[in-house]
Amino acid sequence: MVRHKHPVLAALAAILAIVALLGCAARLLPEDMQSLPYVPYVISLSPWFALVALISFALACASRRWFTACVALACIALQVWWQLPYFRSGQPLSGAAMSAVAHTKPVTDDAYARVMTCNVYKGGASARDIVDTVRDERVEVLALQETTEPFLKELANAGIYDYLPYSTVASANHKYYSNALFSASPLGSPADAEFDSSASDMPGATISFAGGALPVRFVSVHTTSPTTDTWDLWRTSIDEMDVLRSRNDMRYVLMGDFNATTDHAPFERLLGNRFRDAAQTSGHGFAFTWPMNYRFVPAGAGIDHIVTERDVKVGQVKTVRIPGSDHKALLATLEFPQP
Repeated sequence: MVRHKHPVLAALAAILAIVALLGCAARLLPEDMQSLPYVPYVISLSPWFALVALISFALACASRRWFTACVALACIALQVWWQLPYFRSGQPLSGAAMSAVAHTKPVTDDAYARVMTCNVYKGGASARDIVDTVRDERVEVLALQETTEPFLKELANAGIYDYLPYSTVASANHKYYSNALFSASPLGSPADAEFDSSASDMPGATISFAGGALPVRFVSVHTTSPTTDTWDLWRTSIDEMDVLRSRNDMRYVLMGDFNATTDHAPFERLLGNRFRDAAQTSGHGFAFTWPMNYRFVPAGAGIDHIVTERDVKVGQVKTVRIPGSDHKALLATLEFPQP
């Protein structure tokens, strides 16, 4: 009778391998099955299953469980394949772009912009910290989600209009929370709702760059979060954004809380052949933004995004903690192609 060494390690390796395998299986589900109960949560943690599989592989090797080791190794390979774009070197920003966004005040007549998005958690985020971040990062376009009337007043009192004097705010029709856009440049054709959405009104407006020769349509996005009562509504709210992919007469930048990661099939389909995710494109690594309101629990999912057309160069992607919010702010520098 053959006795296996390290039975405890072997059992842990097997359990972790099963967890990693289930994580990969969720990621491989077709789009219509990814809205099954709790599956969106599992998929949002997809990058972390590589770490689970790595631990399983080490324990399996130590206990000489070679089948378990092979399963863990296969999970590692799959996750590396899926997450590798976050670490590939993207098309770098030009020296002119880096210089332009380093000025004390934003230059609004060039083809470069520092942008930022943040979910302000039902108006509970620190307005002062948001304004300070806008100032310190020289932000030209700001998208906010879950704003309230009292919060917008706090933002005004904190001096947001000293830096971004133009704004449009959607009507608060989703539990009294709204979405907003702020800009250092005038907003053309502002719309309370850029498209019909079952989640919330998502305001859009056109901002001109390069001396007015390059108009770009910005949208502040907030889709339905997946909960016990909204699994199907979550996917529907992302699917409703497909209308933007067919509008070829306008260039878009979509910024906000998409309640989905690049591992979710609905979001991946939204990107399609037209759009790209800024964090994934830049090659700077993961940009985890949620959750941020639990002590000793770091942000572990990248559900906030800056989505651009495929010919836009992206760099200087970073996240910033905003006190009072359950999301980190997400920032990026965009370099638009010259007309």
